[in-house]
Amino acid sequence: MPEESVRPLERGLAVLRALAAADRARAGDLVRATGLARSTVDRVVATLARLGYVRESGQELQLTPRLMELGNAYLAASGLTGEVAARTARLADELDESVSLAVPDGDGVRFVTQAARRRAMSVAFRIGDLLPAERCAPGALFAAEWDEAGWAAWHARVAADPDGHAFPALPPGPAPRVPDLADRVTHSRAAGWALDDQLIEPGLIATAVPVRDTAGRVRYALSAVSHTSRHTAQGLAELVLPRLREEAAHLEALPTAPSPYEKGELTPHQTQAQTQTPETADAKAELGPGFLQSLARGLAVLRALGRARGDGLPLTAIAEATGLPRATARRCLHTLELEGYAAHDGRLYRPLPRILELGYARLSRLGFAEIAEPHLRELTGRVHQSASVTVLDGTEILYVARAATVRVMSVYITLGTRFPAHPTAMGRVLLAGLPERDRARLLAAEPPKALTRHTVTDPAELRRILDRAAADGYATADEELEEGLRSVAVPLKGADGRVVAALNVAQHAGTAPLSETVEALLPALRETAAAIETDLHTAARFNSVRMP
Repeated sequence: MPEESVRPLERGLAVLRALAAADRARAGDLVRATGLARSTVDRVVATLARLGYVRESGQELQLTPRLMELGNAYLAASGLTGEVAARTARLADELDESVSLAVPDGDGVRFVTQAARRRAMSVAFRIGDLLPAERCAPGALFAAEWDEAGWAAWHARVAADPDGHAFPALPPGPAPRVPDLADRVTHSRAAGWALDDQLIEPGLIATAVPVRDTAGRVRYALSAVSHTSRHTAQGLAELVLPRLREEAAHLEALPTAPSPYEKGELTPHQTQAQTQTPETADAKAELGPGFLQSLARGLAVLRALGRARGDGLPLTAIAEATGLPRATARRCLHTLELEGYAAHDGRLYRPLPRILELGYARLSRLGFAEIAEPHLRELTGRVHQSASVTVLDGTEILYVARAATVRVMSVYITLGTRFPAHPTAMGRVLLAGLPERDRARLLAAEPPKALTRHTVTDPAELRRILDRAAADGYATADEELEEGLRSVAVPLKGADGRVVAALNVAQHAGTAPLSETVEALLPALRETAAAIETDLHTAARFNSVRMP
């Protein structure tokens, strides 16, 4: 029997694409963009919100960093590792130019790694950005492997969209006159590299070399990108080609990480636990017909494809990873193939780079504060007190994100405010997260001073407080920064387990004992910290998140 597509999955992907194009939208906007009925859009949005991929703020809908786990599935399966990203960053430092890795995506070029230089005139693309092959250096390398059907598809696309409106990463305006792509392909075949001499926009230049797989096919294009204010196009090529070729050889020699299934590290029970979440398992019973279980299952299958390595995963492994019957997993895979997000070769399935169009480029630009702020607003609404995030800057804390509540009496602090670390709950959490030697050095650099009659200034007592904060996972400060001000704080940790920031709720001390305040606030603080950390770890897995 012919395999049938999963309609709810198709509709859910259409809504995600529409949201990715608009960033923020209302349900009515999605109805117009997708052509779906309002009731269908509402059910899709409710399901995506329950999965944590969409946030509803009043009538506005917005994609969340958690959606990046879909793109991460492709990036993981493609063989990108921390070592690859680190090598790219080191090469950018050495060349003092932006460096990127890109992969072919149909007749386009999609970026998967980026190490940009911080300059007033900076050159950078976002991970997930798509460019037409004729408008960038990697395109000539990838087009060299097109067959007759590939060239026909490219000609049809150029004829239908000569100005590249289907490529949001391109600068606005009419397309410049560019050299014939076939001629550029001929040159790249002969030279072993490709040049972009202002094909994207005036001033932008790039040189790219191929990174091949074990079969000799172009797996990635490694590019150095600069500006004509620094080099001519040919001058850039002469400068960077030796190192690009050397680095490409290193990348080709890196071993491909085997699938966890191949190594025998994952059992069916473990993989099901990692792919399915309690929210997914319980949502159908709680939301009833408002929850599209077929959409949730299809996205779980897409996530499971992230465990593919090399040629891909068999259907049995995908079914085990998701806990789905083989027939259900097969239908989801068939739909993902039809939508351009997966492919199979014989019995093995693998994800395709088009997955990155599901909001990855837009979400990859979020900084740490932008990731934290929606969670702070939710926390403020829950506890009816202001919430803040700070980082440690020397012996001071620096406020980088905040959500204030409106009360007759409230704590008023603005972003950029600094306070000494030692008399604040957030400062104590941040100091407690430091290695002992660094903590001692900072405390010695600026001995604690009394700001109120309650401020702890005795070094030995302060060390005991910090040790307790490290052990308990939270800290308090009761009228030590300012009379009448009390706060409770918890740490925010990066994926490596290091404390990168602190989250707190501050309020008037009142007459209740400190223990009551801790009991009232700590559970909500810890839940919010866990939610922020989940988004941060997802966003930072293959992407550099801007820290304050």
